[in-house]
Amino acid sequence: MKQGQIPTLKQIAKRLKLSTSTVSRALKDHPSIGLVTTMRVKKLAAELNYEPDNRAIFFKQQKTFTIGVVLPNLSEAFFSTAISAIEDMATAHNYTVILGQSLDDEARELKILESFKKHRVDGIIVSLSKNTNNFDFIETFQKMNIPVVFFDCVPDREDVYRIVSDLETGMIEAINTFVSCGHNRIALINGPESLLASKQREEGFIKGLKSNDINVNRDYIFHTNLSEKGNQEAVEELLSLVDRPSAVICFSDYVTLDAMKLVREKGLVINQDIFFISFANFPIWNHIENKPMASIEQFPGKQAEKAAEILFDLIKEDETNKGNHIIYPSRLIHLDSSKQTSL
Repeated sequence: MKQGQIPTLKQIAKRLKLSTSTVSRALKDHPSIGLVTTMRVKKLAAELNYEPDNRAIFFKQQKTFTIGVVLPNLSEAFFSTAISAIEDMATAHNYTVILGQSLDDEARELKILESFKKHRVDGIIVSLSKNTNNFDFIETFQKMNIPVVFFDCVPDREDVYRIVSDLETGMIEAINTFVSCGHNRIALINGPESLLASKQREEGFIKGLKSNDINVNRDYIFHTNLSEKGNQEAVEELLSLVDRPSAVICFSDYVTLDAMKLVREKGLVINQDIFFISFANFPIWNHIENKPMASIEQFPGKQAEKAAEILFDLIKEDETNKGNHIIYPSRLIHLDSSKQTSL
């Protein structure tokens, strides 16, 4: 065999005076092939650095054994936890993960999905960009028989597989915690209004206020587009109110970090002049001295693992006992119980 030439099954078979099918079965430890023959085949394959032609295997099985995953931003602990869970599940199924970050850019997200289509991945997991409004790709993948499962940030559609956190449970716990500490001027800094999750948070916020006999003040509900400028505008608007809120629920730990920074710059004291609770239990809070009172855990690992589990069942065309809308309750995690004192 010439130097640099890639060894093939036919070449191994020719060298050993065996049929190609015998060599193929021997490499797979097929019981119909004797031990001595199997050892001879494997020894020569190792000497030649033989690697199976995966393209031929994929063509025969009509699978690429890859899945595509689109996440907003891996720099966020939420999504780094999620991708670890997905990769663990993929490894258990002998699959490879192709990952793309949308960075909350709809055009970038669509390019990644287009790349997955060209690679003929066997399935896709998506946590949508905060700015996604075009869902035509769902029908495209349905026509190609490529299953898609959404988690965390999902489309407002009943005809797709969605795994989410029940934002209402944690939101109501947050409001109850603030009220128990004497707060009744409670504000919400929410995400973009177009997001399904933003609507659910606001519904939970209003429900929590009403259950505590607190009038809903629309001036206390703010929206940000996740940018530093958007966060700053929301906080400055909040602080400019004559009857300034004493407690704030932020839809993201990263928004909370920006908000607390701006509050300190205005000369106010965190957990004294103004109190915070946020989503979604950022691990770094354990290393920050002046932290929010609490954060709401949304279980990214559980969501992502369930998304992967459903996806692999769909790839295997096993849809038994599977709902297309799975919800995990969110839960309030107290970060600084020493600050939970009455006003």
